Amino acid sequence: MAQTVAAPRPATRAEPTSRAVALTAIPAERTRVRRVILASSLGALFEAYDLVLFGPMAAIIARQFFSGLDEAYAYVFTLLSAAVTFLARPFGGLIFGPLGDRVGRKYTFLLTIVIMGGATVAIGLLPSYAAIGVASPALLVSLRIVQGLAFGGEFGGAVTYIAEHAPANRRGLATSAVGITMACGLVLAILVVIACEKLLGKAAFEAWGWRIPFLLSAVLMLVSVYMRLKLQESPLFLRMRRGGGGSRQPVRDVLGRWANLRVVLLVLFGLVAGQSVASATGSYPIYLLMLNLKIDPFLLHYTILGSSLALVAAMVAAGWLSDRIGRKPVMLAGLLGTALLAWPVYEGVTRVAHPDLAAAVAAKPLVVAADPAGCSRQFDPFGVARFESSCDLARRAVAKLGVPYATRDLPVGSPVRIEIGEASLASFDGTGLDKPTLGARTADLAKALASAVAAAGYPAKADPAKTNLAGLIALLSLLNVFVALASAPLAAWMIELFPTRIRNTALSLPYTVGGWFGGFLPAIAFSAFTATGNIYAGLWYALVVLAVAFLVSALCLPETRGRALDAIA
Repeated sequence: MAQTVAAPRPATRAEPTSRAVALTAIPAERTRVRRVILASSLGALFEAYDLVLFGPMAAIIARQFFSGLDEAYAYVFTLLSAAVTFLARPFGGLIFGPLGDRVGRKYTFLLTIVIMGGATVAIGLLPSYAAIGVASPALLVSLRIVQGLAFGGEFGGAVTYIAEHAPANRRGLATSAVGITMACGLVLAILVVIACEKLLGKAAFEAWGWRIPFLLSAVLMLVSVYMRLKLQESPLFLRMRRGGGGSRQPVRDVLGRWANLRVVLLVLFGLVAGQSVASATGSYPIYLLMLNLKIDPFLLHYTILGSSLALVAAMVAAGWLSDRIGRKPVMLAGLLGTALLAWPVYEGVTRVAHPDLAAAVAAKPLVVAADPAGCSRQFDPFGVARFESSCDLARRAVAKLGVPYATRDLPVGSPVRIEIGEASLASFDGTGLDKPTLGARTADLAKALASAVAAAGYPAKADPAKTNLAGLIALLSLLNVFVALASAPLAAWMIELFPTRIRNTALSLPYTVGGWFGGFLPAIAFSAFTATGNIYAGLWYALVVLAVAFLVSALCLPETRGRALDAIA
């Protein structure tokens, strides 16, 4: 009897003790996961912070680093210097992705954050074109490439590390933290720019104060490095390495095996390309407002700030929703919504930001009338082509003003005219002219056109008193809701598709290559406007990519919510 009675007593006493230990461990585990998420996602904040600085400060950067070029070319090259990071990202994925699969997640993204932060600070220290000539833009582009290489490994390592720590039922929300901090980076960048402009004044900010936001990124880098040094390696990675299940050649395993390569290609041309273009579609209005609509810089900054806050909230909701109903339906809704809303939102942005321009275009439309045989395609996303025909010079003169225009075909051999309502202005043929003469006559045409456009009632810039700031923020926030749906669940979905031994590489490659689809949208859209006169022409590119991505994803890619990461073969 004594043994019978005594036997259960230890178990009875031990049970609440074990439960108490488990309950005590829960807050500690949550704290650890939160620390992992915060430290891992700061690299995305860096990326967004830097990219946004290239948005509202594009005009300043063009003057500082590309002042030796024609104004239209300077803008194109500024946009390309922002986009070149996307071109470099896949190479960063090839370098750092395999490193993360072989050496470890923690050490890889510790290295990438140092490289990225150092390059951003260096941009703030670069001499201008006036100081060192062509070496200035060359160094700028080189540093942008370095940033792209670092981010190519940063994203994959960060989201993989988070996912391999996070609970399965919260993986979508946890990994969306990278996207959320990118949105926070937008907010932070705009706050810093606004503060610098207010403290220094516009003249001082444009002369030298623009460097301060870049230099302040050193603080972000130091905080991020400090936090990441305290992290432990991913438990899944350590377990895999102890069991000898790692990959010695991750790139070959990803690209050399059709089962893996097929998934990578579907992911690339599916949700990754779609998400990249959706994000670019949501951010391109920054350039539209600045270059075409010419709204007050402070109103532009407040617009970005308001819509970015909406994006942060929507990203949190989208990550949470993907843990409840699945990754795929949330992202497909984001692609579809972005495609359907993009054109009406952009048109609405023009009406509420610059109603005087919309009225002038309706009352006295601007038309370039020419023999179509003398007009080139004008599509010059890389800013290297030469346009010297009468038609081309007329179109570029109008495009430099940022004013939308239409075209009208004339009989063969007819002289080119720029028509503004009832008024008309003749262009000239620059073929065979030497560079100084061509430049002088082009400047004369630009001055005459600016006077004619002003006389027709076209304002030089948007009147701040007539800009509907609340309406502008509401329109961009609405578009950003669908951008968030397309973006927030992407990391968790990709992670759940690939096995631990190649996950970092397999995720990084399609994500970084897919960035090309959206990264070049600003330059493509600006060139498309120059070619057609339609400030929304670049949206056709976005709509085609979104449609293809939607179909590929809906028909060929699986739902992954609930998959155990260590159970994937």
